[in-house]
Amino acid sequence: MYIKIYKNGEHVLVAACDKEVLGRTLKHGKTVVEISRAFYEGEYVSEEEFKNALEEATTANLFGEKTINFAIKCGLIDPDSVIIIDGVPHAQIFRV
Repeated sequence: MYIKIYKNGEHVLVAACDKEVLGRTLKHGKTVVEISRAFYEGEYVSEEEFKNALEEATTANLFGEKTINFAIKCGLIDPDSVIIIDGVPHAQIFRV
């Protein structure tokens, strides 16, 4: 999966997606979501690197079946919090 990490003070945002959905534009009714290369395409990482990044994140924006399933397997997101946009699983993490 691809991840890109953004840091602002103590805030850490992890943007992550499957390679298969990188660059896609998703549509749901009048809503359009772009999984842009500029935002998501950082490094292609292993599952262990992805897990470490998510554990440090204060916020995460996740797209794709592999990305979401791995985050669920690690106990980092609840399966009930996953939504499907144009056939692609999506979830967010917010730690307050």
